[in-house]
Amino acid sequence: MTSQVRKAAVAGSWYPGTATALASAVDRYLAAADRDTGPDRIAGGDLAALIAPHAGLMYSGPVAAHAYRLLRERVFDVAVLVGPSHFVGFDGVSIQPSGGFETPLGVVPIDADTASAIISAAPVSGLIHELPAAHGREHSLEMQLPFLAHLAPRLPIVPLVMGHQTADTARALGDALGTALGGRRALLVASTDLSHYHDAATASRLDAVVIDCVARFDVAGLQRTLDARPEHACGGGPTVAVMRAAWLAGARDAVVLNYADSGDVSGDKTAVVGYLAAALGTFAP
Repeated sequence: MTSQVRKAAVAGSWYPGTATALASAVDRYLAAADRDTGPDRIAGGDLAALIAPHAGLMYSGPVAAHAYRLLRERVFDVAVLVGPSHFVGFDGVSIQPSGGFETPLGVVPIDADTASAIISAAPVSGLIHELPAAHGREHSLEMQLPFLAHLAPRLPIVPLVMGHQTADTARALGDALGTALGGRRALLVASTDLSHYHDAATASRLDAVVIDCVARFDVAGLQRTLDARPEHACGGGPTVAVMRAAWLAGARDAVVLNYADSGDVSGDKTAVVGYLAAALGTFAP
């Protein structure tokens, strides 16, 4: 088994590379999100999962903050992060089962016991396996850590990167997570951006299809949408898996927290990337 600290791949480029600067940036995004009070029904509810984007912090941070601010006043034993592989193609899901992930805010430890339970719970032998190359350059999980390490500095993680995003893989991973996390106070995080490089009006139409599936907690509908047009979301498979796992854990409510695109920051609306923040759990009516 791998027991090592995975070095930060995009610190200093995609987000600030020092603890002081990173904490300051995260606090700014959280403060801005706090000014948008959001749905009262989430307050005090049972949070099972978040959906959050993974672009450079200046672009996706304002949206991700709407999801991660929900960690305040909540306590979890572990955060299970599921993201897509952008650089390595492979079957199944790659896990780093022990060690930690380096960040400017310190090393985020991996919960080896939970990782082992997830591997054992996989309904298909070898579905979840070690492939260190899948994690080396991958930013989809790393971009969740500035918020997690700042808001929950002692919370361990389990990092999972999905290779080829087949419906079978997404379903099997969701089943494994639903089984393994029973009895644990676990936060699931699906890391995904939405459509890429369309004009803002086209992106909004495409992204609305995914957002509607999430808002209705329609796991099967989201999978059908991705089967027809995988480009709807680069982390569509991870999102399906996390939604399925949250449903198996008893979550029945989904709330869309924020949507924006990269043009809201850059000013260029001719070719944008869409960003979504959402929460799954049991919330007030």
